[in-house]
Amino acid sequence: MARRPQPRHITLGGREAVALTVEEYERLIASRRQIGGQSARVRVLAHQAKRTEQFLQELETLVGAPAACRERAGQTPTACPSTCPAGAAQSDTAADCLRCAIADLLRRHRDPAS
Repeated sequence: MARRPQPRHITLGGREAVALTVEEYERLIASRRQIGGQSARVRVLAHQAKRTEQFLQELETLVGAPAACRERAGQTPTACPSTCPAGAAQSDTAADCLRCAIADLLRRHRDPAS
């Protein structure tokens, strides 16, 4: 494992300082620029994550699982057709099953423990 070079300490006007060669100083400045760029990218990603979380919350509210789906929370969406509300029109059942599946998908992706 390579040892990190130790900077040269000097005293200048009664204050301790570190002396760098021109090459070391240029590398230091380049590193600072890279970190600044990475920091900007992290801020953008954090903003996108917040927007995505807000989108998921709004989508979850909009979809709103039907009562039958809430009663069987935890079951897989593939079990939906046999457990959809009885007596509903076929198109209503399909819409409710889709809402169940979307609500289940949102729930699984929101809760990392699932």
